[in-house]
Amino acid sequence: MSMGPAAGGVQPGSVAAPGSQARPQSPEDEDRKVRRREKNRVAAQRSRKKQTQKADKLHEEYECLEQENTTLRREIAKLTGELRHLSEALKEHEKMCPLLLCPVNFGQVRPDPVASCLPR
Repeated sequence: MSMGPAAGGVQPGSVAAPGSQARPQSPEDEDRKVRRREKNRVAAQRSRKKQTQKADKLHEEYECLEQENTTLRREIAKLTGELRHLSEALKEHEKMCPLLLCPVNFGQVRPDPVASCLPR
């Protein structure tokens, strides 16, 4: 059983749009089609290249942000350790600070009692 054009089949060698009649192509039509395909091919290549460049740029930005994040996390850990150390040092100082231990100092108003403990 053969499907001809009337039955919805496509004849070999014809490239017709759906719903249109296949007609012989003139050399001008063929040239136009070749130019259009070439133009489309070049545009598609340009689009793929642009998309690849955008993806590469995003990947580089991601890498930079990851590196910055790692650096900031290290700094946070360092500062947290320093805070812990200084808090311990302050607790030890408070245990023996004469200004904090002397009951007379609690009645007097001083601008900064800790500053007077520091060497001048």
